[in-house]
Amino acid sequence: MTIICYLKSKFIEMENHDILIAELKKLLSGGNAHANFEDAVADMPFNLLGEKPNGLPYSIWQLVEHIRIAQWDMFQFSKDATYKSPKWPDEYWPKEAAPKNEVEWTNCLAQIKQDLTDFIALIESDDIFTEITHGEGQNILREAFQIADHNAYHIAEIVVIRRLLKVWKP
Repeated sequence: MTIICYLKSKFIEMENHDILIAELKKLLSGGNAHANFEDAVADMPFNLLGEKPNGLPYSIWQLVEHIRIAQWDMFQFSKDATYKSPKWPDEYWPKEAAPKNEVEWTNCLAQIKQDLTDFIALIESDDIFTEITHGEGQNILREAFQIADHNAYHIAEIVVIRRLLKVWKP
């Protein structure tokens, strides 16, 4: 009977772990309660990426590039003990209001997507509760929540700017 109880508890633990991973994947991909990243930037006119309507401090380009840098930073920190983060805040925000060209914009979007895909693979393959050895108490679960929270915050800002520019199609 003891063995059956132990195996049953391990199965429930495993089942709960799988549910948590599935929910984290949904959270990181966004869109449950708001627009996801891909929807927020879809069909964005290139010529408006550098606009800062109504005196807002950031353009859509700056927000998207900031998402790329911050997400990349959290992903690299999660997997690489030798990684050094950029200097806050200067190296997390682009100074230019707009990308140099459409290639830079496309590459930025592609890196955001790839880094998110790679981070999701990390949460699927790693123990998300184990403390990151080179951190200060962080674990993969905390980094997943931080990426999701950070991205959702700035995605909302992108949507607001698109509304102000009259190029938002919900």
